Amino acid sequence: MAKELKEKKVAKIAKKAAKKVAKKKDVKKVAKKVTKKVLKTNPTKVKAAKKVAKKAAKKAA
Repeated sequence: MAKELKEKKVAKIAKKAAKKVAKKKDVKKVAKKVTKKVLKTNPTKVKAAKKVAKKAAKKAA
């Protein structure tokens, strides 16, 4: 249960960061890629997830 909640948090953060930077591109694709990358490395690091999401969104924008 705890892992699922953390995964949802990471997904939310990734989506928010992607929306802020990549407004012109497909946000869902960016968020999915970011979330997958974050969950592969470590689902517990939420702060790191924010940074990764922002970087990925900037590259996509």
